[in-house]
Amino acid sequence: MVHIAIIGGTGVYDPSILKNVYDDKMNTPYGEVAYKIGEFGDKKIAFIPRHGSHHSIPPHLINYRANIWAIKKLGVGHIIATTAVGSLNERMKPGDFVLVDQFLDFTKNRVSTFYEGGDRGVVHLDVTEPYCPKLRSFIEQAAQQLNLPIHNGGVYVCTDGPRFETPAEIKMFKQLGGDLVGMTNVPEVVLANEAEMCYSTISMVTNFAAGISPQVLTHAEVLEIMAENGEKIKKLIMRSIENINIKDDSCKCRKMLAEYGGFKL
Repeated sequence: MVHIAIIGGTGVYDPSILKNVYDDKMNTPYGEVAYKIGEFGDKKIAFIPRHGSHHSIPPHLINYRANIWAIKKLGVGHIIATTAVGSLNERMKPGDFVLVDQFLDFTKNRVSTFYEGGDRGVVHLDVTEPYCPKLRSFIEQAAQQLNLPIHNGGVYVCTDGPRFETPAEIKMFKQLGGDLVGMTNVPEVVLANEAEMCYSTISMVTNFAAGISPQVLTHAEVLEIMAENGEKIKKLIMRSIENINIKDDSCKCRKMLAEYGGFKL
């Protein structure tokens, strides 16, 4: 059984951190998923590169349902996801980490449920707390132990991409209470909740968003900040994994669909 999954980019994964690493793949009802499995201490870890191993999948074409289904099938109880984000909040500066606790969904063409009627039926998921408070506390503790700048709480605005947002959109998102803007966290977080797993996102601020930043946004800028902070986020994830109590399955995240008889693969 795999205990913890990491969903993120290649900058997060370092083979020297895990032991006995191997590649594997799984067929799901939504398509094939490739991933790596390794060990860290007494915990088995799965890693899925959200955009593919060569960053070849744009955010609006990521197979979110296949990824989450495969993670659940592996027996995972906790998911740590990483995202690169632009900031709408001057307190959340480039290089900071943010543990988001709410989202605003501005995606238009993504399926955000495993339950579309038919044999699987329909469910209405409660997303009062979409990001697991317990898991966020483990990660916050790890950041404090490593003396890394982190904000526990923030509103993630999710857009379709792959283009960056306009200054007018950013102004609107900020007025609506958004702190960060990115392109990948929805429907991933929703599907993880449906699949009854504890899920938390570590968002790395790579830039101030359009209209706030004094310069034109580029993907190279994002990659530069990611590279500068790559070692920090890897250390943060590994220390978080040390802190996680994998034997505790009492979290309410594990019972999100209790009234429907639980999540069924």
